[in-house]
Amino acid sequence: MEIKSLPVGTGTRLQASGSRPKRVRTINKTSSVIPATLISLVILTIYGFYSFDYKDINFANAALSTVENVKTMFLEPKFSHFTFGKAVYQVAVTLGLGFLTTLFGAVIALFFGLLAAQNLTNKKVSTAIKGVVTFIRSVPTVLWVLIFAVAAGLGSEAAVIGMTFHSVGYLIKAYSEAFEEMDEGIIEALRASGANWWQIVFQAVIPSTITYLISWTFLRFEINFAVAVAMGAAAGAGGIGFDMFMASGFYYAIREVGVITYFILIVAIVLELAATRIKQNLKTRG
Repeated sequence: MEIKSLPVGTGTRLQASGSRPKRVRTINKTSSVIPATLISLVILTIYGFYSFDYKDINFANAALSTVENVKTMFLEPKFSHFTFGKAVYQVAVTLGLGFLTTLFGAVIALFFGLLAAQNLTNKKVSTAIKGVVTFIRSVPTVLWVLIFAVAAGLGSEAAVIGMTFHSVGYLIKAYSEAFEEMDEGIIEALRASGANWWQIVFQAVIPSTITYLISWTFLRFEINFAVAVAMGAAAGAGGIGFDMFMASGFYYAIREVGVITYFILIVAIVLELAATRIKQNLKTRG
């Protein structure tokens, strides 16, 4: 039986003629970095838990106390420092903050999303915008709010600017990808008929992708509502998040924290149901 030699570096073992070659996994830097990183994280985690100064902590008592606090929080909710009407008003403030930042972000992102789509602009402009957007999205929203708070001060202004900034980066990526998935033949046909850039955008691009744009925008609104709750505490933006911060960190009113949690949960469920309904209607019309 004749033995054929194979070129070195193909990752295939020498096999007898006529037999099926077996692929051999080659070891390179890319395949070794990920396992090495995971192993290092596991070792550091184990070392961290081992080196903690636990002192006289009783984990059994701590667990029982936590369960008791959670039980009191959710099974015995009670208003202590504000009324039902004020809670509804504060939820409305948080919703308004989320809606305002989403609206500003969507308007700005729509224009830059068109410029970021490679089928609607040149490659250099698209690459530049996507590079900036990647940097914006890599920084958490809370950090952007704190950065703008240096100039505007802690409050609703810094929260609106920071949340809008991150929303723009998020929606530009979502919008541009929706535009790039369009049928290229439609755009080419309009260009061949003499349509200019704006005519292509308003007669073909936006009508063809409107369902995706609405879906992504509403998803961002849900995210911004959750972020607005956190910003109420972290940046003093007001709303139900600030009341939760005061109830938990200042008054230590566990029952009141439970009431606020229920309010936030109800709004989140309503938003999710509304998003599902909108998506179903868009699919039906489409």
